[in-house]
Amino acid sequence: MDTCINKIRELSLELLEKGEVEKVIGFANGTIPMATSPIAVTLKQDIEKLVFNSTCGLNLANYIRNQKGKIAVIAKGCDTRNIVTHIIENQVNRDQLYIIGVPCNGMIDKAKIASLFDDEIISFSEDGNNLNVKSSLKEEQVNKKDYLRENCQFCTHRNPVIYDVLAADLVEEQTFDNPYPDVEKIEAMDPDTKWTHFQELTKNCIRCYACRNACPICYCPTCFVDESGPQWVGKGQDKTDVNTFHFLRAFHCAGRCTDCGACVEACPMDINVRDFTRKLNKDSFEMFGWEAGLDLNKRPPLDTYSPDDPDNFIK
Repeated sequence: MDTCINKIRELSLELLEKGEVEKVIGFANGTIPMATSPIAVTLKQDIEKLVFNSTCGLNLANYIRNQKGKIAVIAKGCDTRNIVTHIIENQVNRDQLYIIGVPCNGMIDKAKIASLFDDEIISFSEDGNNLNVKSSLKEEQVNKKDYLRENCQFCTHRNPVIYDVLAADLVEEQTFDNPYPDVEKIEAMDPDTKWTHFQELTKNCIRCYACRNACPICYCPTCFVDESGPQWVGKGQDKTDVNTFHFLRAFHCAGRCTDCGACVEACPMDINVRDFTRKLNKDSFEMFGWEAGLDLNKRPPLDTYSPDDPDNFIK
């Protein structure tokens, strides 16, 4: 990981020194252990602030829109897939970007690690697959593979799909006979059990919209929750309004979601928002053979029409 960080800093410094980009968008250490936050570096003396580790779970594609001049961005596999989507949907020009690709072995589930401790974590470090975590009362060394986020466990595109340069060697991609066991578990439920599942899923939602704000494909000029003519959803905590927000947001992401997990990462209530979007990802793959953000020359299936489109749902 240190080699990767050094390469990121080396490449970023060279780009700024040569004036090839105006800023580098990457990650910096946060103010508490296991926390990193997005940063835009414009000065050479701030290059040392750039880091990359297993806590960099947010999707930096969320920060490349509406930028002036050419920018560099540090991008994992899922980040690059969203960058492809941005380019396809005319949110950014490819020529405006210098992509520093970072092959990724997965991000950690911070809540799962925090559950190992009864008090506050005071330090975190990683050495290969070993995570060293310490609180005031005890110290734990755990295997990273046992504490990966769920989306990373089933990620099949760990390497960047588009880049100008790589900051590390490509990693081996994962393959699965069944990449959607979580979706099939819900599909097997009867209607009442499914409804109960989603009612339980959203019961603690406080409508902070952190999931929407962290999502790299939620960039409508006015979100439907803020529309007043007509008003699609109420502003209060009525359960119908809460559910309407989650269901409509998920359908807006259909065929565009890369399962980057940024929504879950941002949620302060630990809601597994992916339970909404994963089903739509599975349907997109089974019905159209489609995975978002893999090809600059192909538009999402719900953005195009073909006479061969599946129509068995029409009765």
